[in-house]
Amino acid sequence: MPRAIWKGAISFGLVHVPVALYPASQETEVDFDWLDKRSMDPVGYKRINKRTGREIDKDNIVKGVKQDDDRYVVLSDDEIRAAYPKTTQTIEIEAFVPATDISFAYMEKPYYLEPTGRADKVYALLREAIAAAGLIGIARVVMHNKEHLAALLPADRALMLATLRWANEIRDVGDLQLPPAGKGANKLKDSELKMATRLVKEMATEWKPNQFADRFSDSIRELVARKAKAGKAQTVEPLEDNPSQDASNVIDLTALLKKSLGVGKKAAGARVSTTKSSPATKASAKPAARKAAAATKAGGGRHKAAAGH
Repeated sequence: MPRAIWKGAISFGLVHVPVALYPASQETEVDFDWLDKRSMDPVGYKRINKRTGREIDKDNIVKGVKQDDDRYVVLSDDEIRAAYPKTTQTIEIEAFVPATDISFAYMEKPYYLEPTGRADKVYALLREAIAAAGLIGIARVVMHNKEHLAALLPADRALMLATLRWANEIRDVGDLQLPPAGKGANKLKDSELKMATRLVKEMATEWKPNQFADRFSDSIRELVARKAKAGKAQTVEPLEDNPSQDASNVIDLTALLKKSLGVGKKAAGARVSTTKSSPATKASAKPAARKAAAATKAGGGRHKAAAGH
């Protein structure tokens, strides 16, 4: 398992579940490096001014957004950071919905969530509650200076987080030249539909992902192995490892879970958060809130680079 790429907490009502985020997928295609054929030195990328072709220093690079008139609006790093939510170490659940309501077109990238500190019990509680309800959580999370919509779902012993595409990122099919919906609109014969349906059913089988493989990458690896065995391999310097991550802290659970249920009823189904709680709830939750703030500060301060940069 690779190193954690993000550490923070799942916000579940007034409860925080400290977790570490790990990629659940991996690239298996063959990675071709650029090399100098004269010396086998790795070839890197330079920062080049596209108009002059000259290399420029990192300090002279700013971030700009191109406008319709080809001019740019330049934004500083401070301005960009100020535009993001204040809390960047929280997976904030906003609602629970049936999994079947989400089209696969919205699915982007899967991650595993691992409990940190002594959060095993509350992690298991959230996992089992979601599974028993037959729902998945819809949450927001900020990673790498970008806010993501995400689905939180149980997967055997793990909680998984799948980033989702925003609705405006899915293109409208109206832009495509597609045949109309329905059998009659396409003048399909009953016999044709019957035979096509029969063929589909004959090809139906149980989903076994291990039966499918990337044949191109396998062929390339076999070719590389043969050439290496024949003594045709040359030394290339390895890439550097990612920086290590520290552990996060953990906070208390039971009282917050009870308060979350009370606040949820008052909100009549609206999203629950500590900032929208009643004065009485805020007062009673102060000790836990101080612990949550300490946990977030301890984990978030150390891992700001992983989650927000």
